Amino acid sequence: MSTTHRFQAFRIRNDANGYRSGVEETSLDDLAPGEIVIKTAYSSVNYKDALAGTGQGKILRFFPLVGGIDIAGHVLSSTDAAFKEGDAVLVTGCGLSETRDGGYSEYARLEAKWAIPLPSGLSLRESMILGTAGFTAGLALLRMQDNRQTPALGPLAVTGATGGVGSLAVDIFSRAGYEVHAISGKSEHAGYLTTLGAAQVLGRDTLAEARALENARFGGGLDNVGGPMLASLIARTRPYGNVASAGLAAAPELGTTVMPFIIRGVSLLGIASAGTARDLREEVWRRLSSDWKPAHLGVICTREVGLAELPSVFETMLAGGSFGRTLVRLG
Repeated sequence: MSTTHRFQAFRIRNDANGYRSGVEETSLDDLAPGEIVIKTAYSSVNYKDALAGTGQGKILRFFPLVGGIDIAGHVLSSTDAAFKEGDAVLVTGCGLSETRDGGYSEYARLEAKWAIPLPSGLSLRESMILGTAGFTAGLALLRMQDNRQTPALGPLAVTGATGGVGSLAVDIFSRAGYEVHAISGKSEHAGYLTTLGAAQVLGRDTLAEARALENARFGGGLDNVGGPMLASLIARTRPYGNVASAGLAAAPELGTTVMPFIIRGVSLLGIASAGTARDLREEVWRRLSSDWKPAHLGVICTREVGLAELPSVFETMLAGGSFGRTLVRLG
């Protein structure tokens, strides 16, 4: 394909005319450099994409850039011997839509070092229903298990359970043999969470503001919201349980004490999916394509859109209306 060939991409700009985003015609000549060119099949929508696409979060380091922190498709050309034309690959995070052009484009040019060969247990579509959200949930479980988390410690709580990361975590943790307690303010979706594998669906008041220590109820958990709920989960975690912090949908602050850490030995684990080392990245995707593969990906994918529909998806997500995963179709 000629480097001047024009195609559709969702670009984000910030200049004298203000912060704006939308579908534009572009070419490979306009994209960041890289060793492989991909014909994109799918991407997805994550909270970080909504922040970047609207300017409500300072995500992009350069402008203009193509949005989208996830991408899956087939290699069109490669100057790296590790990849050849026709190979199915995926990339999540790794600077996409932050320091380089992302996945909301019919064609993408990427650095080969971040591309993961599509695992045999996943289709391209499935890999993007998972995307950064599923990778984050899987990385959280891997880190917890590396720190001796077992089902015997008790149930794992998942906050923000109806969102992308939360939904996939409920399914993944359940598949891995854990009892999962889903915590959500959307009681109308309790049946959805039960279908994904939640043994209990609890309201947000379960993690209302807490004292330094509360009755130990959970073996650990994954928090996607931050603020008082995260502090409350830490205070309710059993001795030597692990709490993974992966989001700030409610607040970035954390007001707590050292009591859970020095009395119960609770561990707080940070989950930073974007810059994960290659060996960890490959291990998480190996697990997500095999024994941790969610059993309900078709249920979790609640919406499939094209590039032009992204602004409305961002608006809904930032207004707290996130439900399941939104797949972006580019084929």
